[in-house]
Amino acid sequence: MRTPLLAYRVMATVVGVLLIILVLIGLPLHYLSPDGSQAEAIGDGISQYLGVAHGWLYMIFLVAAFVLSRKANWDLRFTIVTLVSGTVPILSFWAERRATRRVLEMGSTGTGPSSTGTRPSSTGTGPSSTGARARSTEPR
Repeated sequence: MRTPLLAYRVMATVVGVLLIILVLIGLPLHYLSPDGSQAEAIGDGISQYLGVAHGWLYMIFLVAAFVLSRKANWDLRFTIVTLVSGTVPILSFWAERRATRRVLEMGSTGTGPSSTGTRPSSTGTGPSSTGARARSTEPR
C-alpha cells in the first residue's frame, strides 16, 4: 500500500500548491490588474501555464486517488470527497491528511485488503480446545 499512498500524497501536494498559486496569485493578477500592466502580464502567464498544468496533473491525481481508494477499500462517499478535493484551494491538503490517516490506521489495525479478518489463537493451532469459535476483536 506504500506506493499508491506515496503517489497520492505527492499528487495531492502538487495539485494543491499549483491550485493555490493559480487561484490566489495568477487569477487576481490577471483579472484585477490594469490592462497592459506588468502585473496583468504575469497573471496572464500564470493563469495560462499553471491552469493547463493543473488540469493535466489533476487527471493524474484522480488516477492516483482512485487507485488508492480501491487498494484501501474506501467507501464511495470517502472516495468522492477525496477525488473532488483537488478542485478547491487548500482542501486538497486537508483531504490528503485525512486519507493518509485512514490508510495508516488501516495498516496498524490489520484490517487492510490482505487481512483475513481473523486472528490466530494463542497457541497458533486454530480454535480453542473447547471447540468454541474464536471471536475476532477487529471492527467489521
